[in-house]
Amino acid sequence: MRNDRAARPQIIAFAGLPGTGKSTLAEALARASRTPVFASDWLMGALKPYHVFKHMDDSTYGELYHGLVESLVTRQLLMGQSAITDCVIDDDTAERWARLAADHDAELRVVECVCTDLDLHRRRVEGRKRNIPNWHEIDWDHVERMRREHPPLTVDRLTVDAVDPIETNLDKVRAYLGAPAPDQRS
Repeated sequence: MRNDRAARPQIIAFAGLPGTGKSTLAEALARASRTPVFASDWLMGALKPYHVFKHMDDSTYGELYHGLVESLVTRQLLMGQSAITDCVIDDDTAERWARLAADHDAELRVVECVCTDLDLHRRRVEGRKRNIPNWHEIDWDHVERMRREHPPLTVDRLTVDAVDPIETNLDKVRAYLGAPAPDQRS
């Protein structure tokens, strides 16, 4: 996102477990800022009909998952433009993307989405329908497995909680990015 206060392009990485509001916030910011959002689940869904995952181990899957997004982000940075990502990341990925940003005179801004109310988190996961072509809906067991496999982020980041209203979290994200609220734009 670019504005008078932040002329450098940004990689705005929305991270967190499924059902914590990453996609909702990433898409809202993308619409308001006219910045493309690259979501791993959409990219992986596009590949699924070609059976590329059939004999893939978890490590290779993870590399593909992040590599596709990273390729699209790199293209945006080469054009001097910001990009928003929507995927689960770890500290290693965040650090790699920070180096990528620095290589293109950009900056990485990580927004970690959490849900501190476990019952609410479970309801959000079990009740959602994302309708991503060729992709599956995530169930609560999958979220619990991901929670065990992905340690919490320790990189510099903003953390927003899905127990708060979407607009409250979006305002926090805008403030973190140095972006004006929509009613403050000239």
